[in-house]
Amino acid sequence: MSNLPACPQCTLENTYPDGDNLVCPDCGFEWPLVAAAGEGDAADSPVLDANGNPLASGDTVILIKDLKVKGSSIVLKKGIKIKGIHLPEGAGDHEVDCKIDQGAFMLKAEFMKKA
Repeated sequence: MSNLPACPQCTLENTYPDGDNLVCPDCGFEWPLVAAAGEGDAADSPVLDANGNPLASGDTVILIKDLKVKGSSIVLKKGIKIKGIHLPEGAGDHEVDCKIDQGAFMLKAEFMKKA
């Protein structure tokens, strides 16, 4: 077995090195090999948006896809601007907490881009 880290986007472990990057063949995500080698654990890794830009608490983001809210008839439309996001510690698979007109939500960073 290899000691390469799992993909930070889809969490699958089928990664391989390609030059100075690691590549996930399942989702196509690429990230620097140097940053992956320096990471201690998942809690230290930065939260990245859909374009690979790091997010921080207080940032403003824009949704890049319509999102159906589980257990509700609410749909968060593509293009909604969300101000003042929060990145909680140990949130599981949802990296971003936010509040918008429809309520408070926990979202995945892969569905947003930094504004």
